[in-house]
Amino acid sequence: MDSLAIAAVSGLRSRMQSLDLLANNLANTGTSGYKGDQEFYSLFSSEQSSGADGGPGATLPVVQRQWTDFSQGTLQSTGNSLDVALAGKGFFVATGPNGPLYTRNGSLQVLPSGELAVAGKYPLQDPAGNAIHVTSGRPIQISVDGTVQQDGSTLGQIKVVDLPATESLQKVGDACFQDTDPNNRPAVATGVEVQQGKIEQSNVPVAGSAMRLVGVMRQFEMLQKAIGISNEMDTKAIQEVARVG
Repeated sequence: MDSLAIAAVSGLRSRMQSLDLLANNLANTGTSGYKGDQEFYSLFSSEQSSGADGGPGATLPVVQRQWTDFSQGTLQSTGNSLDVALAGKGFFVATGPNGPLYTRNGSLQVLPSGELAVAGKYPLQDPAGNAIHVTSGRPIQISVDGTVQQDGSTLGQIKVVDLPATESLQKVGDACFQDTDPNNRPAVATGVEVQQGKIEQSNVPVAGSAMRLVGVMRQFEMLQKAIGISNEMDTKAIQEVARVG
């Protein structure tokens, strides 16, 4: 395979990864608290590769890594007392199967055990790391500092933290994150409000993502044509060599 085909195939692979990210972003535009993923491109050149007549080898485009955009989405009023949104930096903390989970998804549910939970299964934590229990089917009030009340009684306070860095956060499901760096210790969030009756929408720009999706698909088609041209050139070269012989 010549350098043109190799470069085109590498470009196809990176565009396929981009298409996967864009498709997932667009599929989650309706997911509360969802944070869009982006890719970071780089160029790869193997130390063992070499070009024709001892020249430099091909430099190939690759997706070096992906990163998540943690900017705040639009807060939408729902009027649902079990919907809460964070105005400012920070995360709700829930108890996951392998440790604490961090999320901006404030669409709460009440588990059969009476625990307030996110994503239908992860109990929210209070500042002490315990679950908050409420009575199902009865209205609750949540103040701007996260204090949960029901029938005039205080049942707990929703824990809201901020992290020094977000690079070590890995997605668990659609809108929850787990921290993979034990040194990235969370601290109590400041300057943030818990707003009841609102939900944070996905921060994925739908129109921009759709336009970018079209652009990547066109690039994909051009690279496919480049591979076809390379194959035609190789076939013609073989035919000409055979004809000379």
